[in-house]
Amino acid sequence: MTPPAVARILVVEDNDVLRRGIARALREAWGEVDEAESGPAAVTRIRDAAREPYCAIVTDLRLPGVDGLAVLRASRERDPRTSVLVMTAYGSIEMAVQAIKEGAFDFVQKPLDLEQIELRVARCVEHWRLLGEVGELRAEKEARQAADPIIGESPALRAAIELAHRVAGTRSTVLVTGETGTGKELLAGLLHRASPRRAGPFVKVNCAALPETLLESELFGHERGAFTGADRQRVGRFEQASGGTLFLDEVGDMSPATQAKLLRVLQDQEFHRLGGTQILRTDARIVAATNQVLETEVRSGRFREDLFFRLDVIRIHLPPLRERREDLAALALHFCERFARELGRPVSGFSEEALERIRTARWPGNARELRNAVERAVLLAEGSRIEAGALDGVGGGRPQEPGGCRIELPPEGVRLREVERELVLAALRRTGFVQKGAAALLGVSRRKLNYMIARMGITHPSWRRHRGAGGASGPSGAGRPTGAPECP
Repeated sequence: MTPPAVARILVVEDNDVLRRGIARALREAWGEVDEAESGPAAVTRIRDAAREPYCAIVTDLRLPGVDGLAVLRASRERDPRTSVLVMTAYGSIEMAVQAIKEGAFDFVQKPLDLEQIELRVARCVEHWRLLGEVGELRAEKEARQAADPIIGESPALRAAIELAHRVAGTRSTVLVTGETGTGKELLAGLLHRASPRRAGPFVKVNCAALPETLLESELFGHERGAFTGADRQRVGRFEQASGGTLFLDEVGDMSPATQAKLLRVLQDQEFHRLGGTQILRTDARIVAATNQVLETEVRSGRFREDLFFRLDVIRIHLPPLRERREDLAALALHFCERFARELGRPVSGFSEEALERIRTARWPGNARELRNAVERAVLLAEGSRIEAGALDGVGGGRPQEPGGCRIELPPEGVRLREVERELVLAALRRTGFVQKGAAALLGVSRRKLNYMIARMGITHPSWRRHRGAGGASGPSGAGRPTGAPECP
């Protein structure tokens, strides 16, 4: 542990010999050490706004005028980063414990060991340095976030951003909807930074990334011994986000049990850790996001209707890129400048052909796919501009023409029923004969797909097995539709 070469330290002690001895030892290590012979003199030095705050203060607890606790409090008011090391004589240990409770960094007992004081002051100075680095990193992160806004001027996007600014000052729950990659997390960050809670934490949880038990522990925390491997108490995200914003991404993927617990927090702002009985409270503002249509999930029974109404207080929808093509060029240029700077590449823009390819591609992955494509293009660019060749194979090709796929009709023609049957079979095979997924690929409802399967006589061995198990339908919509013939 190597402290800075120069650190401002204050020694507060009414015993002249002892104070000068400590100051002399510390001055040899760090250079700038001030002395104060009383509590009032120390408080005056600490509150001197014309000078930089002290990195560390070494103070006796028993002082003439005001005691060491008053010195500690003055230091905390001036700059909470300053570490205070208190010195206490035998018999006043309770006072030292009180100082620790009020924010003192550490304490030493008299008679003093100068080596011990030097070691603990070094820790104080290192703590100051680390806090400074954390502050710089936080400021850098906030600057990056501010420099990476939601890019675009399309009417639908500007309406979403305007609504976010209008509701940012409230504590109402916000539900952000939109396809994957449309910038839902960015919008949640904008809501937090524009709110009175901006100084509080912005805590993010991806509800689809963790299994049920781990997600509950992540959200609510757990007590030691709550489950196998819980060897210590864990503070959950609701506790961490108190006073700030909790962003629940992919909230539609929560299990029913976790949905019930989340509903209680939204209703009462109360919860308890897994394995615990103590009721805890939170003051976190909830921003939830999903790429699913929650109304459909409610009708299917996969999402609680009462939780949906609790989340859907204020809804902000982010449109996909295909609905705001006027923003594509500006967004691509933003990513180009960012990655050219980060990767140290001399790339300043796109050729006209490359921009045209960006404008006409489908971008099913939305802004996330565009960002990745531009990063790859910046790395592959051979000159100062990105050519169209660097964008080959990205963006999902050109957009579909109105009315569906671009299909070349053979000269001899086709039988429409046969083509329709092949399309249904292709969708079923791609989804492992899960009807919900196949219906989504074909752009029809599950009821419509069920009817088509029955009419076309399409079967699958699993449907027969599920029927033999006691029903005509299998799990997850993979069952044989009513009226469809069995496999021979």
